[in-house]
Amino acid sequence: MTSLLRRLLPEQAPVSPRERVRAACGTLAGLLVTGLVARAALGTGAELPTLIAPMGASAVVLFAVPSSPLAQSWSIVGGNLVASLVGVTTARFIHDPLMAAALAGAGAIAVMIALRCLHPPSGAVALTAVPGGPAIHDLGYGFVLWPVGVNTALILGVAILFNNPTGRSYPHVAQAAAAVPTPAGRFGLSSADIDAALEDYDQVLDIGRSHLEALLRRAQLSALMRRAGPTTCAST
Repeated sequence: MTSLLRRLLPEQAPVSPRERVRAACGTLAGLLVTGLVARAALGTGAELPTLIAPMGASAVVLFAVPSSPLAQSWSIVGGNLVASLVGVTTARFIHDPLMAAALAGAGAIAVMIALRCLHPPSGAVALTAVPGGPAIHDLGYGFVLWPVGVNTALILGVAILFNNPTGRSYPHVAQAAAAVPTPAGRFGLSSADIDAALEDYDQVLDIGRSHLEALLRRAQLSALMRRAGPTTCAST
């Protein structure tokens, strides 16, 4: 039974209790501020939605994995705006709700990948525009600005204000990985090797290339130190 559960559970790097609390508090702040500001702008008696469901999914990547390429500012802004445009357009011209929903999701993903703004919650944004009900349909392309655009700007602002003071650089800026000193004649990883492996793998990874290279080089350095063993004054 234990082995079965292990096979079913996804692989995940160890996460400290402090990081779990940080991510949860960030999500609380992001959703609460977004909802309160949007409600204050509309008023309590407004019929328009103040906080759309995809913001909950955006909060997961913005606060739990802020270094992910899928969580960067261009990813959420570009992804949500593109997906809402695709969703509204599809809903206007495709009258079968099921077909419209499928085409909206597929079209949003295709455009997001092309524009390098892939953001998983944006798929939900595209779907929201299709079966969203009269309140959403009546907005037309105004749905792109409200509630999608406003919700996106608000939660992104909270992510920037929250992540950096709590020890997570956001938006994440790719940095060149430090070179690992390798003895002459030993096999080592070069940047070209990593690029070739990524091209051969040909799948979207939820980790930036610079982070991936840094992790591989740290592992390489750790392996070299393990092979070399402890260094003493007598051995130098």
